[in-house]
Amino acid sequence: MNPVTGRIREVLADAGAEGWVHAVQLGAANSREIGVGADELVVTASVYKLPLLVALCRAFDAGSLDPRAAVRIDPASGTRGPTGLSTFLDPVTLSWRDLAASMIGVSDNTAADVILAEVGLDAVAATLADLGLSQTRVVGGTADSHASLVRDLGAASAAEAFALLADNDEVRTVSAYAPALASATTPREMTRLLGLIWADAAASPAQCAFIRRLLGNQVWLHRIRAGFPFRGVRVAGKTGTIGAVRNEVSVVEFDGEAPVAVAVFTFAARADAALPTVDAAIAECARIAVTDLRSGRL
Repeated sequence: MNPVTGRIREVLADAGAEGWVHAVQLGAANSREIGVGADELVVTASVYKLPLLVALCRAFDAGSLDPRAAVRIDPASGTRGPTGLSTFLDPVTLSWRDLAASMIGVSDNTAADVILAEVGLDAVAATLADLGLSQTRVVGGTADSHASLVRDLGAASAAEAFALLADNDEVRTVSAYAPALASATTPREMTRLLGLIWADAAASPAQCAFIRRLLGNQVWLHRIRAGFPFRGVRVAGKTGTIGAVRNEVSVVEFDGEAPVAVAVFTFAARADAALPTVDAAIAECARIAVTDLRSGRL
């Protein structure tokens, strides 16, 4: 076993989680890469918001959607969640691009479902196909995922479903955990998507710059960003969480060096609302992979 991949597997095992990882240098000749199950299908959770964002930005490029157009949203009819518009009590008006900022910056569920309803699953699928991401699919938004949990668990509401899912005294089999049934991807395809964004090839250069800006403004510091707590490094990415699933895909940039795209997907033995040990393992897996790609040795 490669010592780097062996160490990654040890970190995940110590955290009580299965994991799938891919990391690759971007824009470098003969780029090196690190992979642990890099081509296996994994559940995206809210990482699906990244290909959705790309599809939205391609709609901006095509002129089929005005990024500055006003959208009025009543949060009472939106998808519940702990952040963004999902927590609001009163109707608000935002532009499409500001909705996208909330969708990525704080993983806003309501914003994401409003965007998906406008863009459409067919456009997301066409975007993925055009970019050569044949293993990645988006089958629905956050509202669809919550509805499937309610059905699978026989719950009366999404809140009750999440409470049942977090009960570690019972084994729960739900479609949200099954890559064959939920929105899914592979770690390698997510680093490829990040590479296309950083190369201005996923959409127009202006829209790719917009995507990079939004990913750089993500507020969460507890996963990949926690692996690089020092100056001279920038981390831009998107998290995903549902029950025992905890993920993040990011680009890590050190001053004067080629960026490194890294994707870490995990499935924990527990489904607590907070699993800081698994979050820390995601950070450590990213740190190990990025350090090796930067230096060629640990």
